Amino acid sequence: MVTDRFMEPTDAWIWYLEQDPLLRFTVTAVTVLDRAPDWDRLVDRFEKATRVAPHFRDRVVSTPFRLAPPRWVSDQDFDLGYHLRRVRAPAPGTLDSVLEIARTTAMAGLDRSRPLWEATLVEGVDGDGAALIIKAHHSLTDGVGGMQLALVLFDLEPDAEPGDWPEAPTPERLTSAELARQAVVHHARRAAHLGARTAGTALPTLGRLARDPVATTRGWLRSGGSIARMVRPVGETLSPVMADRGLSWRFRVLDVPFAELRGAAKTTGTTLNDAFLAGITGGMRRYHEQLGHPVAELRVSMPISTRKAGDPVGGNRVAIVRYPVPVDIVDPQVRLHALHDAAAQARNEPAVPHTDAILEVVSPVTPLAVRAMAVHMDFGASNVPGPAFPVHLAGAEALRFYPFGPTGGSAVNITLLSYRGTCCIGVNMDTAAITDGDRFLHCLTEGFAEVLAVSDGEQQVTPARGRA
Repeated sequence: MVTDRFMEPTDAWIWYLEQDPLLRFTVTAVTVLDRAPDWDRLVDRFEKATRVAPHFRDRVVSTPFRLAPPRWVSDQDFDLGYHLRRVRAPAPGTLDSVLEIARTTAMAGLDRSRPLWEATLVEGVDGDGAALIIKAHHSLTDGVGGMQLALVLFDLEPDAEPGDWPEAPTPERLTSAELARQAVVHHARRAAHLGARTAGTALPTLGRLARDPVATTRGWLRSGGSIARMVRPVGETLSPVMADRGLSWRFRVLDVPFAELRGAAKTTGTTLNDAFLAGITGGMRRYHEQLGHPVAELRVSMPISTRKAGDPVGGNRVAIVRYPVPVDIVDPQVRLHALHDAAAQARNEPAVPHTDAILEVVSPVTPLAVRAMAVHMDFGASNVPGPAFPVHLAGAEALRFYPFGPTGGSAVNITLLSYRGTCCIGVNMDTAAITDGDRFLHCLTEGFAEVLAVSDGEQQVTPARGRA
């Protein structure tokens, strides 16, 4: 159906954000492998993956006069060889060498005339090891969708066969007139759908108003206030030391034992995500104290997954929430409970279920208005569940998966991906905001160590530097 080829509101919002280079929404993943995968098999895997998730063979075309969101168009010049490359790790050939390639690759903008992803196989890591760097525009997929796509690339056994391939999509050739016609049809269908949904809720709403006018009016006011909080601009950062923003990123990684972090959550009756945020905020408290500027709270930007069974691979099925979190609570157990309450309040905002409708209105506005919604976040955080079992890529075993989310106007993005009993944490720092990256990573390490101690686990937080 024609409407399926137009971007969803969240994807379009992310696409429009990038009119400001500071808000470049490039997602990067680094997979550490025990050996170099077979190149021909790797090429076959990516060929299959681009057929399972066709947006990886699509380019994005803007509609005339923004009559509708941008449209995905099957690229008639799709060239897998352009998107998939291989290089040799520069000396000394360590994980740090790979991270340097990854961060410079991530900072470079994607070619908007082609499908929005690139992959680089880095060979010669720690001798015979290797790493795969995948860079993609965030409009292609969220973290959960990315892991679904990874299960197409990776196998449970080293010698597994790729299985059946779907047919490659037919390249499209659209004239401006045809694109405009489809945009008008798309807009009309969306308006009709919204009208039908509004009509379907109008009578029940009027009934509630007649039965209990006070409670119904309060509900309207709560919803209106929630929407205003979701879209309101943020004037300044809460952090006095992470206020500057620039275009340069620095990548670092941490390994945190999954069982102990989950144990800390279970001990306190909270969630793994709460324990993750407790480690981050513990590190943030130390960092600000060491620089002589203690803070009470910081503002986080965090996605809440709305993905359901049956949703297609790729695309973004998330609601982005922005809310203040406590930082100055020293006791990690007390901090875990406070973070749990703050997250529950953010998730239960009345506006969250209506994120797509809100973004559909906000996305086409001026770049300055869109920018004002995104900048001045103190930090971004995301938690993505990964496989608990070992997986293989074209004969090579995956040892670690490190995710790096875009800063998106914040000082730092910290993303957790669980794999084989380890929380692989990727830290993407804006170097203008965090000028002492080594100190910041050390503070994060101590922040997670104090959370692990809640579960009486060993404090095995490891900054993964040097050898992979």
